Formats: sequence, C-alpha cells, structure tokens
Amino acid sequence: MRLNRLIGEISGAFADLGTFLPLVVGVLAVRGFDPTGVLVGFGLFALATAAIYRRPVPVQPMKAVAAVVIAAGLSPAAVAASGLIMGLVLAVLAASGVIGRLERLIPQSVLLGIQLGIGAHLALVGFAHVAADPLTGGFALALLVVLLLTPLRALACLLLLALVVAWQAAGGGLPSGLTLGFHLPGFAFPASADFKAAAETVVLPQLALTLTNAVLATAAIAAGLFPDDRDRITPPRLALTSGVLNLLLAPIGALPMCHGVGGLVVQHRFGARTGVAPTIFGLICLGLGVFLGPGAVTLLTALPIAALGALLVIGGADLAFSRRLFEARVDCLPAILATAVACVAVNVAVGLVAGLAVEVTRGAIARAFGRAAGKASKSRFS
Repeated sequence: MRLNRLIGEISGAFADLGTFLPLVVGVLAVRGFDPTGVLVGFGLFALATAAIYRRPVPVQPMKAVAAVVIAAGLSPAAVAASGLIMGLVLAVLAASGVIGRLERLIPQSVLLGIQLGIGAHLALVGFAHVAADPLTGGFALALLVVLLLTPLRALACLLLLALVVAWQAAGGGLPSGLTLGFHLPGFAFPASADFKAAAETVVLPQLALTLTNAVLATAAIAAGLFPDDRDRITPPRLALTSGVLNLLLAPIGALPMCHGVGGLVVQHRFGARTGVAPTIFGLICLGLGVFLGPGAVTLLTALPIAALGALLVIGGADLAFSRRLFEARVDCLPAILATAVACVAVNVAVGLVAGLAVEVTRGAIARAFGRAAGKASKSRFS
C-alpha cells in the first residue's frame, strides 16, 4: 500500500470519533458498565466488519440504546438484553428476506430524505459540540476546512488529532499515571426482567433507526462510493452481520452496535477506502480495553469533544448535500424535504413515515392528473 493511501486509511480510522466518543464516554460514566467489555466488543466488531466487507464500513454504538442509558440509567444487564434482542431480530429479518423486500418498497426519494436528515442532524450535533468550547472547536473546524482545500487533505484528521493532543499536553489536560495491565471481559447472561426492560424501552425505536440508518441508507451510500461492491455491501448482509455479531458480543458486556451511514461518509471523506481503517480502529479499541481497562475511560475523557465535533460538521455536510440530492427530480423534492425535516425534528422512524405519506400522496395526485388528462384528450378527438 502506498504511503499516501496508508495515511488516508489511518486518518479515516479516527474520523468517526465525533459520533463514537460522546456516546461511549457517556455510557461508561454510568455506574456498572465494564470498559473492557465495551471496548473489546467494539474492537472485535470492527475487525470482523473489516474482514467481511474490506471497506470502511463503520462500527457505532446503537444511538437509541446509548441515549436511554445516559438519560435514564438503563442497567448493563438490560443493555446486554437489548443487544441480544436486536441481534436476533436483525438476523431473522435478514435471513427471512424481509430486509430485501423492505429495500425494494422504500422509494429513493425517501432514502435521499433520510440521508439529508441524518447529515443535517450530524452537522447540528457537531456544531453543538463546537459551541460548547468555541475556542477549541472553532480552531479545529477552521483547520479542517483549510486542510481539506489543500494537498494535505489526506492528513487533515491526523493533523487535527496531533494538534489537539499537543494542545492538551501543553495545558496539562492529558491524564498521567495510567498503568498497563491485562484485562479480560466477563461473561453474563441477562435475566428475564432485563429482557422485559429492554423490550419496553429501547428495542422498537432502535430497530427503526437501525433499519433505516445502519442498513438501508448505509448500503445506498456504499453503492455510490464503492460501485464494484454493491453486491457485497447490501442491506441483508449489513443486517445479518450486525445481528450475528451482537448475539455473540452482548454477553461479554459489549454495547449494542451497528453500522452507520454518517460514519461511512466521514471515514471516506478523510481518506479511508479499504478495510484497513476499521482494522486500525478495532485494534486500538482492543488495546485500550485489554491493556488499560478502566484506565481507558480517563484517557478517552481527556480528548476534547469540541474538536471532534468539527469532524461531525464536515461529515454531516458531506452526507446531507451529496451529488444524488442535486440530481433528484423536482417532483421528488416534497418527499425528500418532508423526510429530512421529520428526521431532524423527531427521529428517523417518523421521517420514514412522513416521507412515505408524501410519496404516496404525490403518486395518487400524479395518477389522478394523468387520468384527467387522458379523458380530456379523448374528448377532444371524439
């Protein structure tokens, strides 16, 4: 692999930290979660994904689950139960052919709207992180914009991280006294009450988000970025790998995980093109979990979220304003915009319903006008 390509892979491996880090640090701040199990889970999931797809298909925590953990304190056992339930549901949906039929039923206009909505949401979250520390975040965002306009764009993410670490070190913000050890995750199977808590709180909202963002939208964007792999990175395969890996990793304390269209775009934007990027990410997660264990939380917390938010702004903008959006037909715009607005204002599931409703209405109106025009034409020539 040439040096500039390797640099791009290394840079892309860290590009999704703006999504990954706030959720993982937020979950690990809740008492009872084992950092070793969480980080080893991410490491193994990423390595398996790299081997299966050989492209920078990302690994992210399931956002609805993480949000409930952070906001409501969902227990580690209930989180493990949610991972097992989600894993089983995704695997069954993929193996039964439901995912393939769902892909054919959802119009491209609605998928474009989901893409626009998710991209806008990521950019807004990134701006919120930047605004929390305007000096650090503003500097990081300006630096990224400048670097992406120069021949150094492949180094943009790496240079940003290097400067951030140097800045933190100069200000005494990096942790000291970290000790290396050898930590292995435990194994525990949830009780029936944990499955009940998971089913009542997170499974349905997370399933809607996973099917749209992590499965359908990710496959659609991957087909554009890597057209030679459109038969390999498909919705059924993405659902199946997510399902099987969650079933295997949930009992060791891993968070429920999935893929994600935002992570795919931002990794590609900063230079990742192959499975090397998720391999690097996976090895780092494994190393942190096994050799630092609980100390990894101290290290991850020291990284400034404001600077990583700048990565989200760039990646979100790229996802939202893609070439596919500007090539869309004018009559598809109402469905695209309705889907996107609902995604940002509420969530992806509501966005999907809103987009489908507008698309069905548009089709009915078009057919009605078509019939009216046909009758008028016949009456003129009769």
